[in-house]
Amino acid sequence: MRTQRMRGVLVGATALAALGAGVLAAPGAGAADGARGGARDTGHSAAQAALNAQVAEYGAPGALAQARDKHGVWNGRAGVADLTTQRPRGKDDHFRAGSINKTFVATVLLQLRAEGKVDLDATVDTYLPGVVRGNGHDGRRITVRQLLNHTSGIHNYTADQEFRADHMEIGFLEHRYDTLTPQQLLAFALRHEPDFAPGTDWNYSNTNYVLAALIIEKVTGAPYASEVQRRILRPLKLRDTSFPGTGSDLPRPHGRAYSRLSTDPKAPIHDVTRLNPSLAWASGEVVTTTADLNRFYAALLRGHLLPAAELAEMKTTVPVADGVPLRYGLGLMEWRLSCGTTVWGHDGGIHGSASYAFADEGADHSIALNLNGDYAGDGSMVVDAEFCGVTDGGAAKGLGKSGDDRASSVRLGSELNALGVPGAPATPRR
Repeated sequence: MRTQRMRGVLVGATALAALGAGVLAAPGAGAADGARGGARDTGHSAAQAALNAQVAEYGAPGALAQARDKHGVWNGRAGVADLTTQRPRGKDDHFRAGSINKTFVATVLLQLRAEGKVDLDATVDTYLPGVVRGNGHDGRRITVRQLLNHTSGIHNYTADQEFRADHMEIGFLEHRYDTLTPQQLLAFALRHEPDFAPGTDWNYSNTNYVLAALIIEKVTGAPYASEVQRRILRPLKLRDTSFPGTGSDLPRPHGRAYSRLSTDPKAPIHDVTRLNPSLAWASGEVVTTTADLNRFYAALLRGHLLPAAELAEMKTTVPVADGVPLRYGLGLMEWRLSCGTTVWGHDGGIHGSASYAFADEGADHSIALNLNGDYAGDGSMVVDAEFCGVTDGGAAKGLGKSGDDRASSVRLGSELNALGVPGAPATPRR
């Protein structure tokens, strides 16, 4: 029987249990631009209603989405990009997308597999001898595949209490510009015992993707971000996607990012836009836009980045917990929505930012979105609304097995939070 090990293990922010007094919808909330001439596209009205609810009902500062389907491109928004200036969110805004970084890393490793340079079933020690040792961790017993699908059992470094206090909670304000090396991130993980024996269970661990990127670097002799640039960003012309390393600024245009840095729903809201993303590195440093995310996942799912055999490996999934309509492949999530539609993609959270990017099987229909606060809202509702077209009082419903079961919705919200999104399961403000 599987244990449910979902424990708020996101990159760079604290999984919050409740919403506080949020920000009221500001001028610009509810705006939508159609594919042609800026006209409202009523075919996405459910998604727009869910975006509006993130701000008006759940208290997120702002929400931004782009959907693509056979009718063209739709851009939706709600709330503000900046609480001080009240500027509305813009369709070209850059944002930190957190754990969506993992799909980029997995894609490069699978390309290396196609080139005969990496064996998914070889041990981590094959490529990084002696690196994974300590407190029961042993890289001679863990495979590359187990890193990518989170069945390695390696402890998650962002769950370490010292790391959390200095880099995810209020200590962030003092340490926000610190540089952390991948070796330091690994050290936070290896001071703990494994979560389970390799291959016997599932638990999301950002440490897995620190190691995956180190394998890329060992095999290629180049920084992992350079390989992503060469193999993915440049061929797809993803000019608005970057891996900033230690750079603290976002490209323009961009909004602000907000966090309470606390589980206390009454804690003050902080502007956390500027930070040194080395605290996330390959597990979640990526900066991008909704348009670039849609192009990336479309190219990936249509087989433009991987041969058929490697794409099939990426889409070979394992269950994450009993009764949850979500499975995890190699850096890719398989999610069964309330209406039965299966979508593929990933979500991601980092300080002040929660992002989602999902597409259907053939990538004929996709959506990418971002919330610029990590303390309120649940973007999974917007994804479900876009594909299933169901709203409830302006908010998407049905994220569980029953369309009108709010408890099911909250449960899935909790699972997605543990997979990398910092916002609490959506609960309307009363």
